[in-house]
Amino acid sequence: MAPGGTNMAQLPGMPSWGQGWLESYVSQTNAGDVVRDDMGRGARWWHHLFDGVAGLTEGRLQRLQDRIGRQVDEIGTAFRLPGDPSERPWPLSALPLLIGEDEWESIAQGVAQRAELLERVLADVYGSGSLVADGHLPASLLTGSRHFWRSMIGMEPLGGHRLHIYAVDLGRGPDGEWRVLADHVRAPVGAGYALENRLAASRVMGALQTRLNLQRLAPFFAGFREGLAAACKRSDPRIGLLTPGRFNQSYPEQAHLARYLGLLLVEGDDLAVRNNRLYVRTIEGLKRVDALWRRMDSRLLDPLAFDSTSQIGVPGLMDAIASGEAVIANAPGVGVIESAAFAAFLPALSRKLLGERLKLPNIATWWCGQEGPCQQMLANLDTLLISPAFADPVLGLPGGSLLGASLDAAGRAALEVAMKIRPEDYVGREVVRLSTMPMAVDGRLVARPFTLRAFAARDGDGRWIVMPGGFARLGNVADERATIMGEGSFSADVGIVSLHAQDPISLLPQHVAVRRNPGTLPSRAADNLFWLGRYLERGEATLQLVRATLGGTIDADSGASLVPVTLDRLATMLISSGAARIDEDPDEEDDDEDEDPGAIRDLAELAEAALDGRGLASIRTLFHTVHGIALGIRDRLSADVWRLIDMPLPAGPGGDATAMLTRVGQLQERFAALAGLAAENMGRTAGWRFHDLGRRLERGLVACRLTRIFASEAATADDLTTLLDLMDSQISYRARYMTGLALVPVRDLVMLDPYNPRSLSFQVARMREHLAALPSLRDDGLEEDQVSLANELALMVTTVKPESLSPATLLGIENRLAALSDAIAARFFLQGAETVRAAAMTLA
Repeated sequence: MAPGGTNMAQLPGMPSWGQGWLESYVSQTNAGDVVRDDMGRGARWWHHLFDGVAGLTEGRLQRLQDRIGRQVDEIGTAFRLPGDPSERPWPLSALPLLIGEDEWESIAQGVAQRAELLERVLADVYGSGSLVADGHLPASLLTGSRHFWRSMIGMEPLGGHRLHIYAVDLGRGPDGEWRVLADHVRAPVGAGYALENRLAASRVMGALQTRLNLQRLAPFFAGFREGLAAACKRSDPRIGLLTPGRFNQSYPEQAHLARYLGLLLVEGDDLAVRNNRLYVRTIEGLKRVDALWRRMDSRLLDPLAFDSTSQIGVPGLMDAIASGEAVIANAPGVGVIESAAFAAFLPALSRKLLGERLKLPNIATWWCGQEGPCQQMLANLDTLLISPAFADPVLGLPGGSLLGASLDAAGRAALEVAMKIRPEDYVGREVVRLSTMPMAVDGRLVARPFTLRAFAARDGDGRWIVMPGGFARLGNVADERATIMGEGSFSADVGIVSLHAQDPISLLPQHVAVRRNPGTLPSRAADNLFWLGRYLERGEATLQLVRATLGGTIDADSGASLVPVTLDRLATMLISSGAARIDEDPDEEDDDEDEDPGAIRDLAELAEAALDGRGLASIRTLFHTVHGIALGIRDRLSADVWRLIDMPLPAGPGGDATAMLTRVGQLQERFAALAGLAAENMGRTAGWRFHDLGRRLERGLVACRLTRIFASEAATADDLTTLLDLMDSQISYRARYMTGLALVPVRDLVMLDPYNPRSLSFQVARMREHLAALPSLRDDGLEEDQVSLANELALMVTTVKPESLSPATLLGIENRLAALSDAIAARFFLQGAETVRAAAMTLA
């Protein structure tokens, strides 16, 4: 802003903020920067972008970066580094990389050509083997890779294709030429991040992207899904995304893709092979799976075919693939072509197999498995990047790839000795210099080198389609060498600018038959939803106990303090529930005259332990467990639910009771928000029923325990008041009974009243409804065990009198509830290798 608060863009004769940024940025960049090159050719899209950004941010670039960061958090985009205990927010630069559609067309043609070339190479490697037999490929180039699987030779994939999706890293040189840095075919990562980058950017920039005529990403994903379906035998196939699990680096991306594409997110334990067919283990028994998009390494896929130590694979999966009963994208063994050495042979292979030159050239590569290239590499060692040929660690390169110029005399001698022993393990590549693009750092524009990851997939007709964009990775230093940039510290959306307006397109097809079947619910997902409900309800119960404990001893304004016997019962509940566990301090002196170990201090310590301690039911422990469960069903949770679960717990001073009460209030609001989202936003599917079953069962157990402790024959008025508070039934009781507290009416309200949403009777009725609505595996029409137990429990609760609710009766109800939980688990959840299938049930 100018003096007096006037925007400089409004002053006559002054450039707008956007034009000022552009002119300043271009004046500081070197040749090869994309903005500088595009503007030199007369392109106007960067002008439109920065004018729009200036309008959105009122001339403050940092606002744009702050907004994009908030959107990343809102969407839940994250990743995990190897060894990290927790996920990290996805680092997204606010400014996209813009590429004109003419330039992109040539890139897309090169990507599709390369994907087809790799497909044909793989068809020969695992088919006739003529490329090796005729000397076009050295045999050691294949056998040296740990991703080459002899067992795949002769195995023709269903649909005829080994590659269904392909990713390639591209570098743009200072001369504007795009070249291939690396191929990714085993389990290409990043398509989901490209989608999430576009989603975050569109939320921030809104109509600006429309004005730029950016090409849409949805047709690519729709085509990929159609391509997988077309390769299957059935016309309406069931497709899954096979994940290694929630600790995988890109698990958040996998969950987002599964949700977006409508795929089942499955782990190895979810799947089973019977009679050479692949099934998912669901609450309805085994359901046929026609195709898998795998995101795990080939060696882990099937312990019977590859690595026998794999604990996350599917025994017999390769039998299903070999028999043509399942499609897997991409096929095991395709990773052989990812080795750095393979790039040296692709130009010649393209001329042989495709009859044309590569449209996207490789970076120059010398493989030491051949004597001539090895001598050239040694002669030019100081100018090359030296790497392991097959990604495995090798002698002389303790840190992996390194610049030949960085070697001292001793290091060079050691490397040359190692190369003489096993020359085929080494490859030399030219050091690539990259173009730069703008990035907002601390409110100013800086130039950063970048690489582009592009994606291709087969559509329903088997043709290669290329995503119009991808995602860029930006270096965290100004050094423009790709080897120095490494993996990059930030990502950026990549937009393809069209000359024509883009029609609104979504992933949804236009003509689809109406269906009200909610889809397949895997047993593992049902298990997680059930226990998510139980642990959330358990957390609410713990917070109620903490609030009652602190309010009873500290908040005297609300009435007389609770009598010691009631306080003692609260303390007993906190300890017996597992919420509070206070370890004795061996260094504490028993005769410390400055300490007053009174009841208030002891209860405050218990309350603090219940919030932040190590007890199994403390809020900190419960929320950690809830977070872990939610990670496993991330594809089934809305962004709002995940954000509430992923949010850090509110911090506060230790033993200050008032501060703890404030924290309890904040946490109760969060738990209430989660309960409200489940009650109002979840579709009434089987998944919702399991989540609500968990809540109802836990609430019933809590009701029994509280009534047993606070509504015995020896209960005081304080006991009954506390019980009504803990059961959220204080207002209901006072509206119904004007004569004051009495034991039998309190028991009836909190345990047997079918109209009280907190009572045991209400919980049992809802559980009975849920279990009756869930599928049965019996063909004889008889009740399954969990339904019988629920009916028996409902009959018991309906016929018992409040006067008869003795501690023994209540304990018996608790045991029946626990037995019901076990029966639900035995029927619906995974039990080791058991297939969850009735003997007479037809596999679907």
